[in-house]
Amino acid sequence: MDLDDQFNLAHLLLNERICRTCKVKKNLIDGFYRTRRDRGPVSSSYSYECKECTIKRVSSNKKISEFDWEYPDW
Repeated sequence: MDLDDQFNLAHLLLNERICRTCKVKKNLIDGFYRTRRDRGPVSSSYSYECKECTIKRVSSNKKISEFDWEYPDW
């Protein structure tokens, strides 16, 4: 048996996942980033945090690190 026969793009389009952060059910392809590109089109290659939550997390961490830095007093 060939794995390509078992998995195709239609399986991913109908698949939905719940975000770990906001607990909202979203479409796998439109709502989540792909983290493991070498695995092919399987649902395990997508992250468990939706795109909106990822953007919020990264931007909030970046803002904190830029403005809280002070020059060390040696």
